[in-house]
Amino acid sequence: MLMTKLLVTGAAGQLGRAVLHHLLETSKVAPGNIVAVSRNPEKLSEFADKSIETRAADFDDETGLVKAFTGVDRVLIVSTDELAIPGKRLTQHRTAVSAAAKAGVGHIVYTSMPNPDRSLVSFAPDHLGTEEAIKASGISYTILRNSWYDDNYLRSMPHNLQVGTWYTSMGSGKVANITRDDCARAAAAALADPPAGSRILTLTGPESLTAEEIAARVSKATGKQLDVVHVTDEQLAHGLTGAGLPDFVATMLVSADANIRAGNFDLVTDDFEQLTGAKPQDLVAYFEAQKAALTA
Repeated sequence: MLMTKLLVTGAAGQLGRAVLHHLLETSKVAPGNIVAVSRNPEKLSEFADKSIETRAADFDDETGLVKAFTGVDRVLIVSTDELAIPGKRLTQHRTAVSAAAKAGVGHIVYTSMPNPDRSLVSFAPDHLGTEEAIKASGISYTILRNSWYDDNYLRSMPHNLQVGTWYTSMGSGKVANITRDDCARAAAAALADPPAGSRILTLTGPESLTAEEIAARVSKATGKQLDVVHVTDEQLAHGLTGAGLPDFVATMLVSADANIRAGNFDLVTDDFEQLTGAKPQDLVAYFEAQKAALTA
């Protein structure tokens, strides 16, 4: 019986590592059926120790990607972190899709975002363009449109809780956050046992919340008061750059708030449960599990 080879790109990153964990522990895939790829394979020693094959590949090198993808049945393309240079990430993703086609890959799983065709988030065109490239490749696919991570709050909420104030330009918009780990679990499930044909699934948490509702859940988990202060996009951008964030990061964060305000993150689906057979973690449970990080 032939083994089905499953490959994870970006395996040294946070999402990639979590996907490998879920392939082994949740989806119960044999280590010999898994290939972990990174431009820095030396960072994958823990997986090599578990008998997972590791390969080197760089999204800027199509020849190397073709070599890495050869002999693989299904590939998870984890979107890269190249956000500072406009257009670079989309070029990398198109290179990966092209390499998958040349290597004879049978199925692509890709981590996208909700409503990339109308999203105001600065990097939405990267996801939309990648989805179009995958569809044009003729390879069957499972596109996972991951909602805004709960984990993103760990970057700003500790400071917000210290001062007791959260400045946001979300307005009255809502967002159905999901944990990175749940997205990894879904990606592992899609890689191990993809839905028939080609599908686009939107992964969200169980509830869509306003800024005030999110703040209430942070306060419940930490015991600290958090007041929401609504500002304009311009005021938020000024505050973020004033805090030392690079311009492209500030632009991304402001555009995410604008996207929430526009209603493009306000959707709840059961796609995660249909794919994994489990329910996504809710925000209160996530904040409670991250209490130490939030109050550090």
